[in-house]
Amino acid sequence: MPDETPDTSSSPLAAESPLIGSLRAAVAAAPRDVPLRLHLAELLLDAGHGDAAVAEAAVALSHAPGDAQARALMARAMGGPAPSAPVEQSAVPVEQPTAPVQQGGRFDWAAAEQEVGDVLPPRFAMRPDAKEEPLALDGSGDPGDASAYDVDAPDDAVRLADVGGMQEVKDRLEAAFLAPMRNPELRRLYGKSLRGGLLLYGPPGCGKTFIARAVAGELGASFISVSISDVLDMWIGNSERNMHEVFETARRKAPCVVFLDELDALGAKRSRTQHSGMRNTVNQLLTELDGVSDVNDGVFVLAATNAPWDVDIALRRPGRLDRTLLVLPPDSPARDAILRYHLRERPIESVDLGKLVKATDGFSGADLAHVCESAAESALLDSARTGTVRMINTKDLLGAAKAIRPSTEPWYAAARNVAMFANEGGTYDELLAYLKKAREL
Repeated sequence: MPDETPDTSSSPLAAESPLIGSLRAAVAAAPRDVPLRLHLAELLLDAGHGDAAVAEAAVALSHAPGDAQARALMARAMGGPAPSAPVEQSAVPVEQPTAPVQQGGRFDWAAAEQEVGDVLPPRFAMRPDAKEEPLALDGSGDPGDASAYDVDAPDDAVRLADVGGMQEVKDRLEAAFLAPMRNPELRRLYGKSLRGGLLLYGPPGCGKTFIARAVAGELGASFISVSISDVLDMWIGNSERNMHEVFETARRKAPCVVFLDELDALGAKRSRTQHSGMRNTVNQLLTELDGVSDVNDGVFVLAATNAPWDVDIALRRPGRLDRTLLVLPPDSPARDAILRYHLRERPIESVDLGKLVKATDGFSGADLAHVCESAAESALLDSARTGTVRMINTKDLLGAAKAIRPSTEPWYAAARNVAMFANEGGTYDELLAYLKKAREL
């Protein structure tokens, strides 16, 4: 394989320090030995040769991207000059002007940008009239999978304000679901029970799970996420018992939001289900939603699916999951917030977010995360080949966006047929209106 040691044939480092020269020879003989290369980088940094240390750390990171020592060394080398003398590990800690590193070895790019603002260009290319928006959490992000018996406390929940953009979705949630729950006096006046069901549907990767958690946060409720693996069991009767236990836990923890992920698997059409155990599980879910033998006040049921046309029709009758909300790919403000979130801890310079937002129209939140990851990978490989670390720029991001096809396209192909030829009772009128507006029909 080619020698991965940066070219220093014209550098006087080896002549200045015999130890550095010996370590360079050892690294050239074993280029994949990460600890040895990091030891060389530390000596270079202590000797005041920051650029050479950065180059060695970059090669080490190309072999071990998750190495905490390599990341910390890269942060030191890029953030400022090393201390004049090495500090013994047993010495008493003394505050020194080292690179701004957060707890856990994560580099604080914002602090570093302030320190070198007079030397390096800004991370984002800002218009004269533009305002710096606060970072918003990724609407596509996966907040974590909780089992049927793991209950997230409301204090740890996110809010709708943490969802970037998607103002139309937020307004519909507020009008159809949240406002009646926030006003107990009006609810009692109009005889509205403290329960409800909402079905979120749309393309994959657009933040349905994150929105469900945000609704729980707005209600100040606990949160239980349920998938088919939490319920389905090989033994007859256990699947129904598991489903009952989920709702029993929610009733004990009320107010509580039960989130049914991939409802087309948990509540598939019984007419198409061959296995009797799965049909019985759907029957048990219907019983729990009705609360025939138990009181469901304070239990809010949210469900998400990419294929609402595969959900049993009984689950969508009034009194169960009777309200639906179409969650579409993020709009321009949401794409801006999501891209900022995924670029917040990456080395970038003069990124034109306006161009990137336009180039990613129709991308899901997961697609946007993939764009940032691909651009970072391109810059990392380029840095490893040349031995010189460079920042991620607009060209990297636009190239990644051009090479990635939106993952929403196959979903639209299936949804188009349903909206046109199977829209009984106007169930998919909202989807039909969007497809016409987007000229997908």
